[in-house]
Amino acid sequence: MAMPRLALVPGEPAGVGPELCVRLAQRPRNDCSLVAFADPATLEAAAQALGLPLNLLHEDHPAHAPGDLPLRMFPNVNAVAFGQPDPRNAGAVIDALRQAATGCLGGAFAGMVTGPVHKATINQGGIAYTGTTELLAEHAGRKVVMMLANDIVRVALATTHLPLRQVPDAIDAGLLRHVLHTTHAALRTDFGIAAPVIAVLGLNPHAGEDGHLGREEIDTIVPVLDELRGQGLDLVGPLPADTAFLPAKLRGFDAVLAMYHDQGLPVLKYSGFERAVNLTLGLPYPRVAVDHGTALDLAGRGLADPSSLEAAVATCARMAAQRPAPAPL
Repeated sequence: MAMPRLALVPGEPAGVGPELCVRLAQRPRNDCSLVAFADPATLEAAAQALGLPLNLLHEDHPAHAPGDLPLRMFPNVNAVAFGQPDPRNAGAVIDALRQAATGCLGGAFAGMVTGPVHKATINQGGIAYTGTTELLAEHAGRKVVMMLANDIVRVALATTHLPLRQVPDAIDAGLLRHVLHTTHAALRTDFGIAAPVIAVLGLNPHAGEDGHLGREEIDTIVPVLDELRGQGLDLVGPLPADTAFLPAKLRGFDAVLAMYHDQGLPVLKYSGFERAVNLTLGLPYPRVAVDHGTALDLAGRGLADPSSLEAAVATCARMAAQRPAPAPL
């Protein structure tokens, strides 16, 4: 069976994304083939800064030697100075993401791996941008779920980047149904888990303490869990967040659903930040991103750790291999 072909988008050209892609090109792969969607001059500058070989190929030519990297060109308007984002290059970043997504929807690519994007620079370039997850969801016309994962735990989020004051009002029955159905389907389709077990955290301390510390569990979370159990989902909870991540408990779960960003992600990042990845569940194709930012202070200095990008590619390749080949549009 042919290896899945993945689109690789470095993200912010002045950040660490380009040099991480150069490092990735130094070793052969037996799980996927990669095509970078990027500016060739920026990749070459990153290779020079690292003192590593780089041989940019036409996107249809496979990589054979260390440093080979098939490329679809998205030239920047201005030459890149590492560590100094330029809003004039925002268009090339967004075009690369959109074209990679189009290639995935059309069946030319089996999945997408993305590096970190600098949100402020994109917006300063005159492009309304809240994040790559949102951009890809809108592009595909899908509602999606954010999951972060490493070798220890997978954490899906009911809400993502919301102020804490807004979280309780955002968690309603419709949201929980969508997030749990999407997470359950992804665990089966993308991870090959036939009967996934999902732990669901409560919103309040001690999962509400029978209503003494809040009623969201009683009024919203428990009724939805009971409803979905009746549909065949294996759901545990709502569980107090302060004990749900104990190793003995985690061994019984395939994923954990956290109600808000900082309820679940600090534990995940503490347990293995270097190998953590960010997944977008619910798209018609696998999308996996690094779980770190642009690290502008490290860019061009050869200090950035490629572990998260390596994990993202390996994860995306495994997910793509689990899925049937998409039908071309």
